[in-house]
Amino acid sequence: VAYFGDGAASEGDFHAALNFAATLDAPVLFVCRNNGYAISTPAAEQFRGDGIAGRAGAYGLRALRVDGNDALAVREAVAHAREAALKDSAAVVVECMTYRSGHHSTSDDSSRYRAADEISHWRTARDPVERFKQALTAEGWWDDAREQAARASARRDVVAALDAAEAAPKPPLAEMFRDVYAEQPPHLAEQEDEVREFVRRFPSHYAQGGR
Repeated sequence: VAYFGDGAASEGDFHAALNFAATLDAPVLFVCRNNGYAISTPAAEQFRGDGIAGRAGAYGLRALRVDGNDALAVREAVAHAREAALKDSAAVVVECMTYRSGHHSTSDDSSRYRAADEISHWRTARDPVERFKQALTAEGWWDDAREQAARASARRDVVAALDAAEAAPKPPLAEMFRDVYAEQPPHLAEQEDEVREFVRRFPSHYAQGGR
């Protein structure tokens, strides 16, 4: 199984992988999480064709497109694709249509390139967790009591893990600069010197467990 986003599908490696999988009869599932944005580039500016699934046919592969915010639909689609891939020894492309409700990374401010009401819509009307909860509740497999118990248990686990992580000593600074090159290049040596100077000036920011 190979997972990738819609942005990665604009790379040459994507096309090479599909072609190799097709010609070698490789039973691979190519699962694309199409969240509509390649960092800040919307899908409409990435391609003009019919999404990612539409490209599979050009390589002689089959494809499925599924609502990526519907957990049960995704499970069904992937199970069907897996069965086909194993039965026919052929790759299958699965395109999951979803949305990235948060920022791409800590250095990204998605409010600069998409509207607040767009984000709000996907976080409420299309929220996959809430939709799955509603499906379970409708079957009688979930209720408020189970919800509260699950949330309390998860919170205890998270707090315990956080406490353990904060109590653990940080690794030695040198660990950040080792095992990258056989011999440390000048630019890494310069970076290490800068980090050590910062820690010398602000020791409380980094409680080291060693050198």
